[in-house]
Amino acid sequence: MQNLVEIRDLKVQARSDAGRRIEIIKGVSFDIAEGEIVALIGESGSGKTTIALTLMGHTRPGCTITGGSVRLAGRDLVAMPEAGRQALRGTEVAYVPQSAAAAFNPSQRLMDQVIEVAQIHKLMTPDAARAKAVELFRALALPDPETIGQRYPHQVSGGQLQRLSAAMALIGGPRLMIFDEPTTALDVTTQIEVLRAFKSVMKQGGMGGVYVSHDLAVVAQIADRIVVLKGGEVQEEGPVEQILHHAAHPYTRELLAAFEPVPYASASRSQAETKRPILEVRNLVAGYGPLARDGRPHKLALNNVSCRLERGQNLGVIGESGSGKSTLARAIAGLLPPVSGKVLLDAHMLEPEARARDKDELRRLQIVFQLADTALNPQRPVGDIIGRPLTFYHGQKGAARAARTDELLDMVRLPRAMKHRLPGELSGGQKQRVNLARALAAGPEVILCDEITSALDTVVAAAVIELLKELQRELHLSYVFISHDLSTVQAICDDVMVMLNGEVVERLPADRLQGGAQHPYSQLLFSSVPKLDTGWLDSVPPRAAAL
Repeated sequence: MQNLVEIRDLKVQARSDAGRRIEIIKGVSFDIAEGEIVALIGESGSGKTTIALTLMGHTRPGCTITGGSVRLAGRDLVAMPEAGRQALRGTEVAYVPQSAAAAFNPSQRLMDQVIEVAQIHKLMTPDAARAKAVELFRALALPDPETIGQRYPHQVSGGQLQRLSAAMALIGGPRLMIFDEPTTALDVTTQIEVLRAFKSVMKQGGMGGVYVSHDLAVVAQIADRIVVLKGGEVQEEGPVEQILHHAAHPYTRELLAAFEPVPYASASRSQAETKRPILEVRNLVAGYGPLARDGRPHKLALNNVSCRLERGQNLGVIGESGSGKSTLARAIAGLLPPVSGKVLLDAHMLEPEARARDKDELRRLQIVFQLADTALNPQRPVGDIIGRPLTFYHGQKGAARAARTDELLDMVRLPRAMKHRLPGELSGGQKQRVNLARALAAGPEVILCDEITSALDTVVAAAVIELLKELQRELHLSYVFISHDLSTVQAICDDVMVMLNGEVVERLPADRLQGGAQHPYSQLLFSSVPKLDTGWLDSVPPRAAAL
């Protein structure tokens, strides 16, 4: 079989904070055959995305290709002039990003953005492009394929937006597709449908692909071959079955081991139950849009939700996108004032709006957001971002603030030199750890964690979970964990509540997640977690059939 891609001795350098040149890709070589999908696996900072971007002849700011060749259908993208590379992007090679939300202009209709590549390269008439877009919407199993293009990005779900970004990439008929963590931020049931759609379209089109991921179970469903990376070097390469079941390299075995959650064991329930809860939510009703005559919001997101968090314990909140999980966190934090209901912190009732709460109440209850890209000020260095709550809550300045900032960077396993960098210079996992460090700077008692490990690879996520457990023991923290990753919930939570359409449908101890769920929706969620089995995706029934 002829190779579509041939990478030989690829070397990429980056400029350090001190201005030195550091080699971050160190002589990488591998091939991709026609119609083959190759997965690039490794922890954050291993070079996965950097290598994938070179297949478009592109590098991040501050990076330079310093050696080797990257051939796409026989043409060397490294030696080619920029005009030639631009002509190939969108037609020969296309890219689907991790954050679909960042790929779309919020002020333009979806259809206009999906067909833009066809217009730029003059591939077809506008009418023909729109007709092809509708075909792609249908192939990608999007709802209302004839009319969804008339909506704006904020009017579709995350899973739909991810498939629309794939349609945008596919419209030019590329021979090679690059998927950069495209399902990381999706809940498990949505992830299945998106993976099914990607796999179907790639197979029908006979396209080659690069799938960048840290999730081995996802890779097992879509890839033919795996390249394992660490520190910018290939550690191991082989067919999916060989890597999953007969891995030779210790690092690959470490990645596989990190896939299995370690059950969490905290203080005994008898101890916890004798104390009053640190956080209690009573009959919260919240939503979006104007209030109707009955006093309820136009779009109801929480319907009489109640829960309690014992001091020193952790509560998991799981459910699909749109189930109300993040709205619950925002309502507790006072960012979305509930229409009715109460939030109590250590038996003291909090004001509905955050701006009406006093500084100490704000300090004691912190939130870490899912999307670090939008949560961090892109124009401020990391040191300022972490230092601001130190000054606001504790009055620290100068040397004291700088010393504490270094300690917080140590806590979240980031090098101290990173305090001089801007968020745009960090990987997704690094940005999320800065997000966590900022919350810890306040000295909280309760942290609301909204999908905080969804952007992290399995090894780093496992390390962050262990770090959070350690911090919990040392600082007497309590966590509310909102997640679609059941292994994360199992690894750190004592109790779990399952949400569907803004309501709690089931509560159960975390150690009973696999076999103890009674509600059909809970059972669907747990059965939708990908397995390290290449035939798993084809064996799972579609969501509607399962429900």
